[in-house]
Amino acid sequence: MRFTCTQQALNKAINTVIKAVSSRTTIPILKGILFKVEGGELILLSSNLDISIETRIPVQDAEEGSCVINARLISEIVRRLPNSLMSFSSDERDNLKLVCLGSEFMIVTMSADEYPQTINSAEGDQCSVNIKEICELVRKTSFAASIDEKKGILTGCLLKFKNDGMEMVALDGFRMAIARTDALSGIEGKIVIPASLMNDVSKLIAEAEESEEVVINIDPKRVGFRYDSTKISVRQLEGEFIAYEGILPKEWKTRFTVEREELMSSIERASLFAKEGKNNLIKMNILPGIIKINSRSEEGNVNESVLAETEGSDLLIGFNSKYIIDTLRAVDDESMSFEMTGSNSACLIKPVEGEDFVYLVLPVRMTV
Repeated sequence: MRFTCTQQALNKAINTVIKAVSSRTTIPILKGILFKVEGGELILLSSNLDISIETRIPVQDAEEGSCVINARLISEIVRRLPNSLMSFSSDERDNLKLVCLGSEFMIVTMSADEYPQTINSAEGDQCSVNIKEICELVRKTSFAASIDEKKGILTGCLLKFKNDGMEMVALDGFRMAIARTDALSGIEGKIVIPASLMNDVSKLIAEAEESEEVVINIDPKRVGFRYDSTKISVRQLEGEFIAYEGILPKEWKTRFTVEREELMSSIERASLFAKEGKNNLIKMNILPGIIKINSRSEEGNVNESVLAETEGSDLLIGFNSKYIIDTLRAVDDESMSFEMTGSNSACLIKPVEGEDFVYLVLPVRMTV
């Protein structure tokens, strides 16, 4: 194997694929990055089996071949070299020689034959989706997925492709987030991707420099995302997602509309006295034209008042402050509506206009 490229191009490519390298893996070869020269390009591939990333850069003086190099080592070497041409060549013992100006390295490599091939094939359903749209879906929902691996399917985000757009859903048993977009995908179906991996994908595709759209490729076990010169492949979660539509309340007895930032600031202050052991409890007393928020602990108490447009019955209800704050931070709307039927029933949080998102938060039962 032989090739020449610039330090800047290789450093950028390594920084992209190294995000899929796990230092905690017990499989030695997965601590490395696959280098493969083919058709005048250098292909870099990394994987921790849950997520795989492949990217390509053009190279000169190319001779086809492949090897696996320790990711941490090659990253540190390339990062510390000057922005100049770098020449790589392998010897008869498959060691890789790197020369850049006055620096010369001899790097021990591993065989590429053992490296897992986890990038999606071209088979299966495929569609193109606007990058900003899908990143918004992730931002508005992924925080509501469970972080408890024992909850299986609830650790994932459901992504539904529909005739009139896309929908993403996440829930953990205490809250639910639904976000929608009218960006057409051209396919129908649904997949569930671990929320942590969906966040990784969102961060990666948000860095796209040339593409405004990402091509999504779905096969029975993995989902691929392709943009610029990069491909990402993530595993799907198996199982049937909860029938969440039936959970949403169809009516309300108390409703209020409030400025999002003002409510968020008040709840953030109130949460300073909300203890972890008490479910981060804050109490919201919904009265005509005003929401009174308070919390107390051994260290003291706090009382906040927020002006709001209220309808229906007065209501005293308790919430985990973190769940409300997470929801308010996930959107950019100036105002939001809260709908409830009682102090022990779920609260529905919606935009004042439109149906771009819906959030459901269960209340905390209060002792009088």
